[in-house]
Amino acid sequence: MEIESVIRKKYEPLARLLDEHTRRLWAATEANALGYGGISIISRATGISRRAILVGINEIEQGIVLTEGRVRKAGGGRKTQVEHQPDLIQKLESLVEPLTRGDPESPLRWTIKSTRRLSEELTESGYTASSRLVATLLLQMGYSLQGNRKTLEGKQHPDRNAQFEYINKRVEKELRASQPVISVDTKKKELIGNYTNTGTQWLKKGEATLVNGHDFPGPDVPRAHPYGIYELQRNIGFVNVGTDHDTASFAVASIRAWWESQGRQAYPKAKRLLITADSGGSNGSRLRLWKWELQGIADELQYPISVSHFPPGTSKWNKVEHRLFSFISSNWRGEPLKDYETIVNLISKTVTSKGLEVKCQLDQHTYPTGTVVTDEEWKSIQLIPNDFHGEWNYTIRPRKIR
Repeated sequence: MEIESVIRKKYEPLARLLDEHTRRLWAATEANALGYGGISIISRATGISRRAILVGINEIEQGIVLTEGRVRKAGGGRKTQVEHQPDLIQKLESLVEPLTRGDPESPLRWTIKSTRRLSEELTESGYTASSRLVATLLLQMGYSLQGNRKTLEGKQHPDRNAQFEYINKRVEKELRASQPVISVDTKKKELIGNYTNTGTQWLKKGEATLVNGHDFPGPDVPRAHPYGIYELQRNIGFVNVGTDHDTASFAVASIRAWWESQGRQAYPKAKRLLITADSGGSNGSRLRLWKWELQGIADELQYPISVSHFPPGTSKWNKVEHRLFSFISSNWRGEPLKDYETIVNLISKTVTSKGLEVKCQLDQHTYPTGTVVTDEEWKSIQLIPNDFHGEWNYTIRPRKIR
């Protein structure tokens, strides 16, 4: 039609000069001038949608003024897939988290799954997310594609990933049942005194803290052994700072201290306790004393305690490492740990943007090394190995039910 040709010639030189807002206002003005059928004519001539022209007409009639710099009203435009699917990010995280690799103390995490495969798994679960959207969300969540790096702590066990998946399913099951789940481990021992502490802190120029020129202390220099308990359900940490030795007795005493201080009140209806720990150190999977001491807690609480160990060489994958210890290290970086009071205060003040709370106490009890569990004592432990890697996964039941 001739009128459409005229409109098209008027619009073409203006098109590249108009933004979304001015474009629809121009189209609305022309449509109003044409009268009946004007909206359809303008839409065919310019390719501007009828809806956009109607919005422009409404803005003119209502005298709507947009905030400077905007081309549409706040909240206007197509909603994103994340807005349509509020739990999309949580679902994506659940797909990635069980198989996440890398150093958890790094702010970046990475996954061996491709964005295409993740998109397919989301689709199979009833979500809509292209591989491009998955990549965007992963970047926002702190993941990145990274190559191999030599950080493994020993020979990799063939059932390593299977154990990770087993732990993940077991933890999810207990959390759904509102049962307590804790991740435990001992942070590296710290020297007490005016010794250098890695990291930097903001100070005025020339006011750097002066520390000893060497870190070769003798056996008489006191040490601190922070044993951490991280609650997955509540995002709360508890640290028992030992002044003696990091033994299995100290590890279990720390768990008992957590229960008396926080666990008992937080889980009044608890029927069982699940502990995730690495395979070495004071909570090692082969230590008789560790299991003997846990038997004591099971007898006291009168319900079973289950333990799942991470495979050898994967200690940094334990939640307590990157959800508690990493933030403690960040909080006291560059600060000499001159005394036990300093350590307790710095740990207690550790917080995160996601609401982590940490309680800390000093444990000055003695925990002698070399304690032996006799064969007779060992036979009395109510230890039930799991069918899948019983050396890593087992339950200790109370010896007598009161």
